[in-house]
Order: sequence, then structure tokens, then C-alpha cells
Amino acid sequence: MITVEDVRKNREVRTFLTIAETQMRVLGYTEHSFRHVGLVSENAGRILEQLGYPEREVELARIAGYLHDIGNAVNRNDHAHTGALMAYRILTDMGMDCEEAAQVMMAIGNHDEHTGTAVSSISAALILADKSDVHRSRVTNTDITTFDIHDRVNYAVEKSVITVDSEKKTCDLALKIDTKICPVMDYFEIFLVRMTMNRRAAAFLGLQFQLFINDSKLI
Repeated sequence: MITVEDVRKNREVRTFLTIAETQMRVLGYTEHSFRHVGLVSENAGRILEQLGYPEREVELARIAGYLHDIGNAVNRNDHAHTGALMAYRILTDMGMDCEEAAQVMMAIGNHDEHTGTAVSSISAALILADKSDVHRSRVTNTDITTFDIHDRVNYAVEKSVITVDSEKKTCDLALKIDTKICPVMDYFEIFLVRMTMNRRAAAFLGLQFQLFINDSKLI
């Protein structure tokens, strides 16, 4: 069966992620390439694993996490839907069964906050893993004087950790923010929609989503 390691080694996948990052840098976006997809892949799989989901479902979540942003190689607009179709074709060409590839496709197609929502355990885990990746290492702009609000908020986040507790039925996102760089309110200005999406994704998995910033519970 196709694994996330097989996907990582695929030349076509590597090419699309490289081109996607080139385009995103030109457009002024934060990093969306190998660091981001690797972290999302790891966290999506870990979320389902810690909740006791079957091993194969965990692996499909990892694969969806690694492939979720390849649509940025085409265009940032509608990248979730474009990427979903690209991922399905790549995976079936690699020999993955169409039913498994379709599960990955559906998850990727629903990960964007403007058009998607949690519709499966894989998609819920992908959403939580993707929307929790806020960190200064994602900022590609090296001139702090030209930071927009997205650069400033990401650069202010020194630590971002998402955890689930199967016994307490909670999903916690804990952030450490340097408020000298960015006030907490700026975080909510650009990420409120994403946090709402996280709350719905957590609920799909039977969890209560909680947001902690600098050790204070805000949601």
C-alpha cells in the first residue's frame, strides 16, 4: 500500500511543492512548502493516532497532509479543489486504490476555510493540523519594515503546539506570542475564521477545541 514516504519520494510531488513555494513567495505569502506540509502531515496523523483510529486511516491523514497544498503550484485561488484533483491523479498513478485516493481527495478539497469544512475524520485532522501551523519560521519576508499583518502575526508566534486528549475529549492549540511584535487582537483579526473551522473540525472528532495564548485560555 502507498505510504507517506512513497509520496515524499515522488518526483512529481516534489516538483509541484517546489513550484508552489516559488509562486507563493512571489505573491508574498508565508511558507507553504516542505516545512509546512511535513509538519501538517505529521500532526494530522498524530491526531488520529492518539484518538485510536485505524492505522491505515492514520496513514491516509499523513498523505493528505503532505499533499494538501500542491494546488498552489497552479494558482492560490481555489488551490484546495485543484490540489484535490491533482492528488487523486498522482496517487492512483502510483497504484493507490481509488477508494483510498478519493478519501484523500475529499480531505484536501475541504481544507480551505473559505470553501470547506470537516466531512470525514481525515479532513478534520487535516484542518486542525493545517490551521494550527502559525509560526515565525513561516515568514519568508526578510525585511521586517515591510511586514503585512500576516507576516507580523506569524513572526510574533514563537511556539505553536496542537494536542488532543482522548480521555478529556479536548483539542488544545497552545501559542506563545511575543506581544511586543503583535498584540493578541491582531491574531484574531486574521485567524478568527480559521479558529471557527478548527472548532467544527474538533467537534467532528468528538472533541472540544480550546485555544491558549501565553497560557491564557481564550476559547
